[in-house]
Amino acid sequence: MTIENIPQDDDLLDQAMVFEVIENQLADNYPKQVKETLLRLTMKGNSRETAIELIACALAPEMEAVIEQQQSFNLERYVSHLALLPDTPWLAEE
Repeated sequence: MTIENIPQDDDLLDQAMVFEVIENQLADNYPKQVKETLLRLTMKGNSRETAIELIACALAPEMEAVIEQQQSFNLERYVSHLALLPDTPWLAEE
């Protein structure tokens, strides 16, 4: 599963924005689970690029909820999705 599989409105949410947010989260070490997930995924043999794409699959739905539906960012749900990677069952629900 890659970020290309996530439905997106090009005007509101694009891949570059999602990847930039992830890189900022890694640099800030917040939430710390992003860095932990990156390490876990790369230790399992994924490239850094693939691991970032998987993390993007967890982040994009949260960003979409904030941008398109004016919901609050749900950190708990984001962290729970990170824990499930590389599986992405929440994408099958859409």
